[in-house]
Amino acid sequence: MSESDDRLQSLLAAVTPLREEYHEVEVRMADPAVLADQRAMRRLGRRYADLGPVVRAADEYHRLSEDLTAALELAGEDPGFAAEAEDLAERLHTVDERLVRLLAPRDPNDSLDAIVEIKSGEGGEESALFAGDLFGMYRRFAEARGWKIEILEAQETDLGGYKSITFVVHAPSAADPDRMPYGTLKFEGGVHRVQRVPVTESQGRIHTSAAGVLVMPDVEDDDAIEIDPDDLRIDVYRSSGKGGQGVNTTDSAVRITHLPSGIVVTCQNERSQLQNKEQALRILRARLVARAEDESAAEASEARRSQVRTVDRSERVRTYNFPENRIADHRIGYKAHNLDQVLNGDLGPVIEALQSADTAERLRSVAE
Repeated sequence: MSESDDRLQSLLAAVTPLREEYHEVEVRMADPAVLADQRAMRRLGRRYADLGPVVRAADEYHRLSEDLTAALELAGEDPGFAAEAEDLAERLHTVDERLVRLLAPRDPNDSLDAIVEIKSGEGGEESALFAGDLFGMYRRFAEARGWKIEILEAQETDLGGYKSITFVVHAPSAADPDRMPYGTLKFEGGVHRVQRVPVTESQGRIHTSAAGVLVMPDVEDDDAIEIDPDDLRIDVYRSSGKGGQGVNTTDSAVRITHLPSGIVVTCQNERSQLQNKEQALRILRARLVARAEDESAAEASEARRSQVRTVDRSERVRTYNFPENRIADHRIGYKAHNLDQVLNGDLGPVIEALQSADTAERLRSVAE
């Protein structure tokens, strides 16, 4: 058996279980019982969309391989087939690269919407203002891609910044599975540092402050880690606005403490206690999933751990230097002098650089 035949058999063997799953999902999606369950249909639809590109690429690879074999056999008799074989070889190489990339291990949550939490850190009011700048950056980036923003919880300051803000980034139902919010934004997690002259600084001195970003998959409640109601302590209190002013005369704000993990989630943006509780549980589910992923990544060997995914969420990942109009991502050595454009939503090149580094790492794991 030739090297090309070995390659073909190896790739097709890797695709076989995925092809079987693809057809199984296809059958289940036609089941009337499943059609009546919107949540199950969404979950199956996401998986079907994930598997489709792999199956189609494998089919194309198989077809091109057979055509190339036939062209090479005929090239000795007809020189015209030699040119065709050369063209087929180039196309096969392109499909081969695409198929290997699709088969590389990937996060199953990449095709989900994202919950993003931004918290001000060191730097007081300036940090809160920077948290607001980060929210504006993500909002404009999302809008440019046709995504919607849903604010779940926000604590605004007197100057218009945020002590914290948590929001969901929604993609349209027909969005490309490879361009979904969580898979796109997940590398934003970590500490973002800003260097600039604060509006509160009267002497024009440059200050350094920071804000923390946490990006989590917006999981369905039946997809997430099971939460035992007995593990929750739920407190209610009156909502308050910026400056501590009361904005609600009823106990509608909700604080949920997950006792086993110590995670605390508060929500007060909605007018009803029930709505705030539902939103808080939604955030809690996402945090627990993110925590489980971090623990799994921490247990993985250094060779398997992505160079751009940070397990330590206190790690500084990026610096925004206003005097130099410079943005720098410290994980991959990315630097650009277009900070004004990035804050205006042009975040694509930064994210693409991070995704490319992650893809390269995943491809190395396939080659090992």
